[in-house]
Amino acid sequence: MKAVVYKKYGSPDVLHVKEIKKPTPKDDEILFKVNAAEVTKADCELRSFNFPVKWFWLPMRLALGITKPRKQILGGYFSGEVEATGKNVSKFKIGDQVFGNTGFAFGAHGEYVCLPLSTTLVHKPNNLSFEEAAAVPLGGLNALHFMRKANIQKGEKVLINGAGGSIGIFAVQIAKEMGAEVTAVDSTIKEKMLRELGVDHFIDYTKEEFLKSGQSYDVIFNMVANCSYSACIKALNPKGRYVMGNPRVSNMFRSILTSKFTNKTSIFAFAGEKEEELQTLKEMIEEGKIKSIVDRVYSFEQAAEAHRRVETEQRIGPVIISADS
Repeated sequence: MKAVVYKKYGSPDVLHVKEIKKPTPKDDEILFKVNAAEVTKADCELRSFNFPVKWFWLPMRLALGITKPRKQILGGYFSGEVEATGKNVSKFKIGDQVFGNTGFAFGAHGEYVCLPLSTTLVHKPNNLSFEEAAAVPLGGLNALHFMRKANIQKGEKVLINGAGGSIGIFAVQIAKEMGAEVTAVDSTIKEKMLRELGVDHFIDYTKEEFLKSGQSYDVIFNMVANCSYSACIKALNPKGRYVMGNPRVSNMFRSILTSKFTNKTSIFAFAGEKEEELQTLKEMIEEGKIKSIVDRVYSFEQAAEAHRRVETEQRIGPVIISADS
């Protein structure tokens, strides 16, 4: 089988296509044919070993490889079909179309991937292509998790900083579905797409500092690591909630103090990416409440180009890679 591999950390040029042995499922595993997979910022960060939140560096290096990557195939979110099952598997049958994540097994940037039963996977929405389905799990699971943590009530004012990213796109839609008045913060090129998703207000951070606008919000969901913590807290209404999707260690400690000693709440809770959440997303998509956005689809041979597309932040939605493209 073909796979996009990397044997050392570095620029997108370290990626190359290689023929490797097709895996065989163990008794409690499922073999999937990968039809499409997302290329995420996390894939780019793992490849380069350059993280915006620096406290990740040491534990990730120890876990994933000090001098070179232990797992040489990236890709954590995909859609595909069941190719074979172990003898203890009854959840899926051969031919089932699924979408979800690989957990820390990675490997979705190959033609096939073997995963344990514990992996978060459900049947693919019947109204999405494989490419559209692969664009859902990362952004959708994280967005649903954080929007639930924010406890959004109908009519509340919600600001989403980084609204045009994989997670932000779904956070906008879920917040609107919860009845919020949504303000999106991102760059000029993403305004049209975000307005089509239903945002009520758009702030172009290249032209305006949203924290200096004088506006206040019931919820601020922040995906930008270097955003001012104190300024975000100041921009909250009384009983407001500040939700951090990409927190620094210092801000984790500050959030405890904020929640304990003020009338505002600061939240950091990493997404568990649960099966119930993915099933909820599937149902919301099939009911037309939220939709998937795909920027571009690249072939395996274009993997380096796909990584560059993600890193430049010029994408309008998730970037997808497929062996069939």
